[in-house]
Amino acid sequence: MTVWSVIGSGVAGLAVATELVSRGAKVQVFDPGGPPGPHGCSWWAGGMLAPWCEFENAEEPVLRLGRQALDWWAPRTQVERRGTLVVANPRDLPDLRRFARRTNGFNEVNQPEILELEPELSGFHKGLYFAEEAHLDPRQALRDLSRDLQAQGVVFHRKLAPTRLDNAIDCRGLHAREVLHDLRGVKGEMLVIRCRDVVLTRPVRLLHPRMPLYIVPRGDGVFMLGATMIESEDSSRITARSMLELLSAAYALNPAFGEAEVLEIGVDLRPAFPDNLPRVRRLGRTIYANGLYRHGYLLAPALAQGVADLALENKHSELVDEDRA
Repeated sequence: MTVWSVIGSGVAGLAVATELVSRGAKVQVFDPGGPPGPHGCSWWAGGMLAPWCEFENAEEPVLRLGRQALDWWAPRTQVERRGTLVVANPRDLPDLRRFARRTNGFNEVNQPEILELEPELSGFHKGLYFAEEAHLDPRQALRDLSRDLQAQGVVFHRKLAPTRLDNAIDCRGLHAREVLHDLRGVKGEMLVIRCRDVVLTRPVRLLHPRMPLYIVPRGDGVFMLGATMIESEDSSRITARSMLELLSAAYALNPAFGEAEVLEIGVDLRPAFPDNLPRVRRLGRTIYANGLYRHGYLLAPALAQGVADLALENKHSELVDEDRA
């Protein structure tokens, strides 16, 4: 029986392995970094399954393919289907109207409706509520995929994959740039904070003039706060400006965030192709699955399905960018 070797155990690699196994394939996974953790870009993610909101500045496939992600993830990890709330301060209402023109799938909400959804957000008079959107805990999702794959007999090798490997699927993100020359890194910076004085039950996006903010509840007063998108190859440190802007935007959302504890600072480079859409590309004996950009958990299912279609059925999905040398 053919054994497929998935290289990389971030969200792309684990989703690909999961999709292959679900179709009856035999799979092994190689990753010298070991189990998912802070060394991987997927660790530093919001976990928002928000195709309608992301469509505000993304291509059409992000909306169409991203809508399928909710049903793909639901049986595999806990998915919170509470929607997304988008708000803006009164002086920034033109930004809210522009966001509404560029998206769909929302209801306009006024102050009483905002307070019914999120009682802590008392300073906002207008908003958009995307009721069909959802979110997950990305770290728990990675753990759940890994655990389920191991339970189904998938062997995880904590080492580099052999250099000449048949039936390989490369999901290494930016580490594949020596082959995928049109891949670039986009710097993302985020914070994990704790503020027990604020309770939110769903992702909230604040259309802040300097830095649009999203904040995702993780439970027990913990929130993920993000995120910047900087065309930079430097992932060594967060910039002072980014940290100030993220914290200032959180304070604008609710002043109680001024007393929050900063638990973690995350900086990483997200792999992206020129159009910021993922690609499935077969070069020689290896299939490359890459370019999730800022849509890792949203588009990983579609990427994985495209890989499985190509690997098992030689079927070309729209994400296949075949045989580029």
